[in-house]
Amino acid sequence: MVLADLTAGAVADAERRSLSRPIEVVEREALARPAAKDALAFLAPAERVKIIAEVKRASPSRGALAEIPDPAHQASLYEQGGASAISVLTEERRFGGSLADLEAVTARVSLPVLRKDFIATRYQVLEARAAGADLVLLIVAGLEPEVLRDLYAFTLELGMTPLVETHSAEELDVAIDLGAALIGVNARDLKTLELDRDLFGRLVDRIPDTAIKIAESAVLTPADVAHYRSAGADVVLIGEALVTGDPVATLESFLEAK
Repeated sequence: MVLADLTAGAVADAERRSLSRPIEVVEREALARPAAKDALAFLAPAERVKIIAEVKRASPSRGALAEIPDPAHQASLYEQGGASAISVLTEERRFGGSLADLEAVTARVSLPVLRKDFIATRYQVLEARAAGADLVLLIVAGLEPEVLRDLYAFTLELGMTPLVETHSAEELDVAIDLGAALIGVNARDLKTLELDRDLFGRLVDRIPDTAIKIAESAVLTPADVAHYRSAGADVVLIGEALVTGDPVATLESFLEAK
C-alpha cells in the first residue's frame, strides 16, 4: 500500500534525524517557539472560499512537478495572491520536501503554516513546532486509533491545530469522534492513488457545522474549486495547479470561483 510505505519511510527518516537531534533537543526548540497562529481564525468560513496553498515539488502520482528553488518566495507569492494558509510538504522520498523548506516558509509568511507529511510519532509533531508550523496533518487511514488520539491531543498541547484527513465515511466518523475542528476529505485515495472528485460531496453532510470543511486534491481549474465550493467546502487545499503556473494569478482566479 502506498500510504503504508510513505508512512514507514517518513518515520524511518525521522528516526534517522533523531540520532543527531534527540527528542529532548527538539522539544526544547519547540517549546521555545512563539505561540502558534490561530489557524481556525484564518480558515473560518466566509462569503467566498478560502485556500490553503501548497509548496509541493513532486508527488507519487505525478512525479516531479516543479523545482521550487526558493520555497519561502513561493509561499510569499501565495500570501500575495490571497491564500489563507500555507501547506509545506516535508516528506523527502516521494515529494522532495524537507524540514528546511518548512523553516524557510514559516520565517517568511504571516499566514498559518501546515506541516504536510506522514506523521505517526510525537517526534515528528515536535519537529513541526520547532520549525514554526502552526498545523500538522494527521491522516486517519495511516494511524492506529490509539496513536491518532495521542497525536491529536499532543498537537493541541503544543498549541497547534490538527488537520484530520479522511477518505471515507468511516474515517470521517473517527475525525468527528475526536472533536476535530479542521476536517479534510481527500479525493485521492492514498492507498491506491485513485481520484474521486465527488467524494467530498458525498461525505460533507456528515461533517458537523462546528468543523471547518476542507476539500483536498483534484483541483486544476477554477471550475474544480467551484465544484467543491458548491458542494459545501469552506476551504480548498491546492498544490499542483499553483506550482505549475503563475501562483498569484492562479490563486486570484480560484478565489473568484463561485
